[in-house]
Amino acid sequence: MIPTEQSLENFTLKITQEIHVDAPLDVTFAALLEQIGEHNEKEDGIPMPMKIEPWPGGRWYRDLGNQNGHLWGHVQAIKRPTLLEICGPLFASYPFVSNVQYRLSESEGGTLITFRHTALGFIEDEQRSGVKQGWASILERIRKRAEAR
Repeated sequence: MIPTEQSLENFTLKITQEIHVDAPLDVTFAALLEQIGEHNEKEDGIPMPMKIEPWPGGRWYRDLGNQNGHLWGHVQAIKRPTLLEICGPLFASYPFVSNVQYRLSESEGGTLITFRHTALGFIEDEQRSGVKQGWASILERIRKRAEAR
């Protein structure tokens, strides 16, 4: 069976978002690492303890304590303060691989974050519908954290 364009769409995900931050590159990059790490939270504000090891091959995982948790991915590339790229299953507990990129650049006296999430594999409809909003929420919290400094 040859896959059709419609069937491929069922197994792919592509999200691109941008946000301007009124803070310098290095401050914004630090806020990014804090927000997706120790200060990560769900959209409703409930803490979601995550750890990020910010070096090539470093893990990004949900820490549930007592050596329990969920691996979200590995740092594929990091170039401070302009790039953080992570690959892995993220939130999925099924066949699914993602590439997440945060690209930061100087823009209008601040920083432009260009975010991209591309993925291939099975994704449940409920998660597909919420993932775009979830990433936008994280970007907004990164912006607020960086601008508060």
